[in-house]
Amino acid sequence: MRKGQTPLVCLTAYTTPIARLVDRHCDIVLVGDSVGMVLHGLSSTLGVTLDMMIMHGQAVRRGLVRALMVVDLPFGSYEESPEQAFRNAARLMAETGCAAVKLEGGQTMAETIRFLAARGVPVMAHVGLTPQAVNTLGGYRVQGRGDDAERIRRDAGAVTKAGAFSVVLEKVPEPLAKRITAEIAVPTIGIGASLACDGQILVSDDMLGLFSSFRPKFVKRYAELGDQADAAIAAYAADVRERRFPAAEHLYANETKAGGVT
Repeated sequence: MRKGQTPLVCLTAYTTPIARLVDRHCDIVLVGDSVGMVLHGLSSTLGVTLDMMIMHGQAVRRGLVRALMVVDLPFGSYEESPEQAFRNAARLMAETGCAAVKLEGGQTMAETIRFLAARGVPVMAHVGLTPQAVNTLGGYRVQGRGDDAERIRRDAGAVTKAGAFSVVLEKVPEPLAKRITAEIAVPTIGIGASLACDGQILVSDDMLGLFSSFRPKFVKRYAELGDQADAAIAAYAADVRERRFPAAEHLYANETKAGGVT
């Protein structure tokens, strides 16, 4: 129903406070395996475990009221077989309360997506740059340029036919993203793709400017909270060292009133 309509607004969340903030504004909230890099300091998403995804999924679930919650299946939790994927997807849904799972891969994952969808697991697919395959893709490079465009088109078509309800297109050329969006029947969610996609997603921490050293071209900074936090922490440290904090208004007086000490 949302195909070609008002674009779907999607952001990531990994904690309850951020989930509460994005829930009011987003259609879809993704608990992405990017949590490994954003919150755990990992160099890639490959070290993220199913238990980590469940823990963060539970935290996000507590903060959501209206948005559709999707949780990533992490690397190694679904590639072995459709049966493995179902066991882990079922656990994710049962223990987090999410409405759907996301997995990476195109034609090679079509059988798994079909298996999951037939058993009541809604699947968001992810093609183009697939971060879990960063070691085989030669890094975080744009995918689908030149003759490689046909591979991405086939991937998008295969996961759609297999039953995915939406497809994330990451870091692909704009003309290719437009073409795929026009060709497949389900919504495309762009990240470093095209304005023509049926929705857009970013990592919340990126668009809020919580990191100063990581600036992908496709990220628009809507705030610079990292700089603001640094300034606030510096001001606090200075107040403590100069004995300006705590001030009188932050202290408890040694007075006894009816009912106890104040």
